[in-house]
Amino acid sequence: MIQNTAKQISARNVLEGLRQGLSRFSGPSRAALIMAETADSPLTVHDPGRLLRGHEPKLQKVFLEDTSWRDNAPDTKAMKPFGQTAWVDPLHLTGLICAGGYSQPLFYQIWFTELHPNMCSTGPTQRWLEHAVWLLAHDFASEGAFFTSASKHALEAFEQHAVRNHLFAEMSRELGRPPQMPLYPILEAVLNVSTTREEGQRPLGKMIFIEPADADQVPWLVRFPESERPYLRNAKHVRKLLLAVERSLRRLVSDGERVLGISGPVNMLPCRLTADFQDRFGFLRLGGRPVCSFVDGAYHSTTRKPNLVVLEEALLESEAGPDEGHDLYQIVCSIVDEARKEGFGCTLLLDPKSSLTPLAGQHMAPPLSLRDPHHLDLAKSLAKLDGALHITGGGDLYAFACLLDGTSVGSEDRSRGARFNSALRFTAMHPGVLAVVVSADAPVFCFQDGVQLNAVCELQHDCELDLDPPTLEKWLEGQ
Repeated sequence: MIQNTAKQISARNVLEGLRQGLSRFSGPSRAALIMAETADSPLTVHDPGRLLRGHEPKLQKVFLEDTSWRDNAPDTKAMKPFGQTAWVDPLHLTGLICAGGYSQPLFYQIWFTELHPNMCSTGPTQRWLEHAVWLLAHDFASEGAFFTSASKHALEAFEQHAVRNHLFAEMSRELGRPPQMPLYPILEAVLNVSTTREEGQRPLGKMIFIEPADADQVPWLVRFPESERPYLRNAKHVRKLLLAVERSLRRLVSDGERVLGISGPVNMLPCRLTADFQDRFGFLRLGGRPVCSFVDGAYHSTTRKPNLVVLEEALLESEAGPDEGHDLYQIVCSIVDEARKEGFGCTLLLDPKSSLTPLAGQHMAPPLSLRDPHHLDLAKSLAKLDGALHITGGGDLYAFACLLDGTSVGSEDRSRGARFNSALRFTAMHPGVLAVVVSADAPVFCFQDGVQLNAVCELQHDCELDLDPPTLEKWLEGQ
């Protein structure tokens, strides 16, 4: 058991800094820590958010029934007290990401956080946990005298460093050497360009970053003379050049310092780094694989796609039947994707049993089958009009610009607009009917029976400092 209060404060502060940083990067997140200060110490559990509950059998098997984590540990006494860590193989726990290591000041530690279903990549989060391992060992080496609050603040704002560390590790593995691209300036430039408007318009188009040695493999359309290559740090100039590659297969090409020219599609370079600007947001990809997204001048782990699993489940269980429910789900996803891409709000009223009486709105004669791609494309445009699209279980569009009324319900949210609360009231009055609301600022809400199906519960955090965390044995007993 750890008796040093400064070390306990360090552990708790690092835990809280990690949680807050990951919550900004990936949405509401929890974090947990299992550690043993010395080779003879019992394992203690820091799990204020109950993240590890449900994984007790695996933890008991790995740490109590099998002692290889302790018996086969490296000689930590021979390690340097600062900066040297021996990493451990991650535990495979469903729905969790973890990283841990051995060090001289802190014999064993392993960190956990949630694996969100809409992550572009788990790599940056993995690097984040690894940095928590390093920082806590560093604090233990100094007994928290200098780095207690610094470690917390470092983890709270680690997103750009986590992305850079992931890119560096992956590119080094692919190339067999450290990359020559200046990753920090590239990441900063991407954010600056993404927030720079040209004649009021946000950026569109793709920009790739290549290793200098790969320049001859690029299918150049235009290659700027060396003396006329714009500097990447000049965000306004780069933003103007993006106009040349909007909505096309052309790419701006940079070596991380300057813009080298314009190319056609570049797919043969496995270590190419691509910044894909998509108006309101964008994506960073390595070798075509998504790493993270960016929006409002910050990086995030999300794919920017709404989580509509609860809607799919509700449709499959509805009286429309599994086949029609699946088709209706695909129709909704297509319209929602268009609304989010184009940045407009809309409401989709789903009537699986075709039980609603005609609504106040513009009706179709005859109804349009949205299984037809041309009709679906028309529906995407009609969704921009004020009012809801009325879609039946058979995938037919009965009306558009429909007004939804209803009496007030207790679950209304005054911080939301008319679309949100109108859908809430209408579904409360019409059991079995579902509504999907896309806000102009991108969130997507699903309603049934006056309840928001995809509501996110606010995580409760224990603000009191636990200076006496339970041992793993007591934690497994529920203490």
